[in-house]
Amino acid sequence: MKLQELLKNIKPLAIVGNTDVDITGVNIDSRRIEDGHLFVAMKGTQVDGHKFIGKAIEMGAKAVLLEDMPEEKAEGVSYVQVESTEEAAGPVATLFYGDPSRKLKLVGVTGTNGKTTIATLLYNMFRKMGHKCGLLSTVCNYIEDEAIAADHTTPDPIELNMLLSRMVDAGCEYAFMECSSHAIAQKRIGGLQFAGGLFTNLTRDHLDYHKTFENYRNAKKAFFDMLPKTAFAITNADDKNGMYMIQNTKATVKTYSTLQMADYRARIIEMHFAGMYLSIDGQEVGVQFIGKFNVSNLLAVYGAARMLGKQAEEILVAMSTLHSVSGRLEPIQSKTGSTAIVDYAHTPDALENVLNAIHEVLEGKGKVITVCGAGGNRDKGKRPLMAQEAVKQSDRVIITSDNPRFEEPQAIIDDMLAGLNAQQMKKVISIADRREAIKAACMMAEKGDVILIAGKGHEDYQEIKGVKHHFDDCEVVREIFGVEK
Repeated sequence: MKLQELLKNIKPLAIVGNTDVDITGVNIDSRRIEDGHLFVAMKGTQVDGHKFIGKAIEMGAKAVLLEDMPEEKAEGVSYVQVESTEEAAGPVATLFYGDPSRKLKLVGVTGTNGKTTIATLLYNMFRKMGHKCGLLSTVCNYIEDEAIAADHTTPDPIELNMLLSRMVDAGCEYAFMECSSHAIAQKRIGGLQFAGGLFTNLTRDHLDYHKTFENYRNAKKAFFDMLPKTAFAITNADDKNGMYMIQNTKATVKTYSTLQMADYRARIIEMHFAGMYLSIDGQEVGVQFIGKFNVSNLLAVYGAARMLGKQAEEILVAMSTLHSVSGRLEPIQSKTGSTAIVDYAHTPDALENVLNAIHEVLEGKGKVITVCGAGGNRDKGKRPLMAQEAVKQSDRVIITSDNPRFEEPQAIIDDMLAGLNAQQMKKVISIADRREAIKAACMMAEKGDVILIAGKGHEDYQEIKGVKHHFDDCEVVREIFGVEK
């Protein structure tokens, strides 16, 4: 594709060089540049891509999209200056890959908790209904059966359009994706055409990046502000920010609720660790999930499927066959009668939801032992809140290491313990080694007790000093229990 064609949807401030040049690829990573590529110099939060322009040209870049025009320019290379490469990257990538989001029905899911579950369940449901689908999620990206490792909740705009293009080539009719606050704020989804968007809930998270809760909330809202008239916007009426999200959207608005009047409603008839029996819009269905928050997730799935043209009966039949997402309220039974629950809960609200779900099933008939930590180099303010939430609803708590990244595990543990008073500390111990912490919890548990292992869920690694070491909570539990998968 000619460079001049790629620039149709952006407004360059200046162009130096020939725009009638063939571009064979677009990339923001100088290490992936090949002959004939356009290099997009992004000013990221960690690294400024402008520093790698020379390297990109050495690798064969024939054009550079940038914000700061260099004084010295390489011969035979075209330079396109824009106000923001962050904003320009999406529209450029969309054009290069043939505008793939307009060739399938793309549905985005945003909110603090529930994004992975909802996007994955929609992907699984529509495949069960006979449709070819793609999935973009925290756990893994999928093009039909092909799994592609996910490094971020939402890929960069170039990788995103490339994946969507591959989905179109594979004949996919639908694509379901998580839209993180980072991705929205950083314009990673710029230029995409969404058929619909869903809002789950909003609680404190990622304040290390957004700085204030208002900034975080408005990043989520920006997703709904950008939806076209042809799209739908489904929001959680039970969340205090639910109606705020859609107040300026042009999309058709629908609501879901377990507590009040809404377009899509549900209530729990019966619940146990194997699943729940629900009434959704007046029709009864058995599902293999537990917890009130999962009722909300299933309602969002139901609403999206309805807005995508599916009938209620067909949706409920498919829903009854769905399983929970890996590492989300995943139960493992011991030979002695205790149950371990592995869950990704890594915010105070998510921890509260999971513990509530466990108590809803236990009904006071067993103890709850919680193992949790907090990630390093992330929002420190939520660390004491995590400890407080764990103590509030557990009989015993073991504070341990999560992904310490470049922090010392004990320093993170100390930040968590700082949120507890002397009375609360009586039911808490700390064990920095995560494997030993899980082992200790399993040893404490008796018949009928539940061990919650929170924070990592589907992750099969522990990140320490920049290195990812293999570590899988489910694997460790099964090893300690002596049970097979």
